[in-house]
Amino acid sequence: MHSENKQHTPMTALTLGALGVVFGDIGTSPLYALKECFHASHGLAITHDNVLGILSLIFWSITLVVSIKYVAFIMRADNNGEGGIMALLALSLRNKQVTPLQNLLLVSVGLFGAALFFGDGIITPAISVLSAVEGLKLVTPVFEPYVIPITIAVLVTLFVIQRHGTSSVGKLFGPVMLVWFSTLAVLGISNISQYPAVLQLINPLWAIEFISNHTFIAFVTLGAVVLTITGGEALYADMGHFGRKPINYAWFGLVLPALVLNYCGQGALLLTHPEAVENPFYQLAPSWFILPLIILATLATVIASQAVISGVFSIARQAMQLGYLPRFEVLHTSAKEIGQIYIPVLNWILLASIIILVLMFKSSSNLASAYGIAVTMTMICDTFLAAFVAITIWGWSKKLTLLVAVPLLLTDLAFFGATSLKFLQGGWFPVLIGISVFTIMLTWKQGREILFAKLNSETMPLNLFVNSIGAGSIQTIEGTAVFMTGTHASVPHALLHNIKHNKILHERNILLTLHTKDIPVVDAQDRLKIEQISPSFWLITGFYGFKEQPDVPELLALCKPHQLEFDMMDTSFFLSRERLIPRLEGKIAPWRELLFVAMSRNAASATDFFHIPTNRVVELGTQIEL
Repeated sequence: MHSENKQHTPMTALTLGALGVVFGDIGTSPLYALKECFHASHGLAITHDNVLGILSLIFWSITLVVSIKYVAFIMRADNNGEGGIMALLALSLRNKQVTPLQNLLLVSVGLFGAALFFGDGIITPAISVLSAVEGLKLVTPVFEPYVIPITIAVLVTLFVIQRHGTSSVGKLFGPVMLVWFSTLAVLGISNISQYPAVLQLINPLWAIEFISNHTFIAFVTLGAVVLTITGGEALYADMGHFGRKPINYAWFGLVLPALVLNYCGQGALLLTHPEAVENPFYQLAPSWFILPLIILATLATVIASQAVISGVFSIARQAMQLGYLPRFEVLHTSAKEIGQIYIPVLNWILLASIIILVLMFKSSSNLASAYGIAVTMTMICDTFLAAFVAITIWGWSKKLTLLVAVPLLLTDLAFFGATSLKFLQGGWFPVLIGISVFTIMLTWKQGREILFAKLNSETMPLNLFVNSIGAGSIQTIEGTAVFMTGTHASVPHALLHNIKHNKILHERNILLTLHTKDIPVVDAQDRLKIEQISPSFWLITGFYGFKEQPDVPELLALCKPHQLEFDMMDTSFFLSRERLIPRLEGKIAPWRELLFVAMSRNAASATDFFHIPTNRVVELGTQIEL
């Protein structure tokens, strides 16, 4: 569906759309990044050499990490056109020669990178909106007590409208961001004219000299420089929505020049008016333009936040499909776009976490301490997985891969080292979120594997069962029974319980299994596999990509050309509902057993998740001791 939409959409429209969705996070970095580089705690004087050194560090960081690493290298790793760390993980596992140890390492790296994105999804809206609203203090100090309440009001509004979808508002994203980046460029140019020497930032010698003269301070400052590249990973994550070319055109055609010009303008302002260090971004503008700029900046940060929130929903849905998270209620907010979804539980958890974060840290400067560490850890995970894909999927030699990946990895590690210095000042927050989500995902995956093994040990092989039924004398009734099952190798528990308690068998019995493949979207011709194993038993397997939402009635409707037609009013769906009893001495730690049981009890029902008509469902319970 994605590719069809992209093929029929003009390149200009795709580029404008990419401008609105992909670059919000990195595009709002000028609001706070350079200010943090000259934060009083760094003790860095505002001199010609220092400003040029910092600007050069910013320019080459953006060039190395965004332009070279993501645009030129990692965006080559597209999984059927899709990007993002879950797509990269699925791609890296496609090689059948992967050893169990490599598989464990790859899954751990991929899941941890995805888990860290949840931490980023909490911090980005908080720091972006707060930094935009803080501009009100420049209009008049009277606004200062209202900065946090206004920030929270904007954030609450943003999360309340999530359930209505972003398709209608999304049409405004591109034009608003076009105005935003154009404004960044104009503000930068108007100030560069006062100190044109700042354009020397493209000379890496300024960065090298700055590092050699202020080695420790330069290392600490990298923790603020990293703020200029946060959002770089979004170029890869959103590739599936727009394709590589529109993202490249938007990046090199407008976003990169606008960002560089704006940072140069801020540098020129600091050299001519050092007192502007308190908020150099807003002081680029003439006084009459500050209020309109605050409104525009707030809109831009809301758009940046929206893109991150959509990304969190998308990764959560992919993790559900791949079996790393329990089922949540997923609502589709657009009939045309598969990627526009809304997960109510996650929406309110994110909002509560962001409000707590704003109240805890109170200012964008304080939040800057928490920002960066999760992003740099995610970037390390991206580099590691992309290098593995280069060797195993693209066929690169190990020497070539090392030549490309090692400098990128060293850059990532330098940024991670610098941001880790801020661990106690707030960096612990995204790491805590990442570790918590990683633990949840790993516990769910391992818990389900233990549960399936337990269920399979208490059933019988399917072929043996079907043969014994044929020779038996169980009463057959009219109608169709559909049994959801994880495997066609053994008999579903719901079928065994139905025979045990009701002592009947339907004239048509469908054993339905749904498989998630390691590709984003499965082609229509590969959706279905049907096999009849006896006069009254059929095996149906439905295949879905990790970005798709299974729909059982829709799947069964596809069976008609295969001489298998379903009348929903004559079809009953039999589902097993397991009541889990923790043993507290099983294969995983007791607290993880309890966590798995709690998640199982709170997961959305299969009926809702697979869109099965509720009035046609029969649930048969069983008690399982883990």
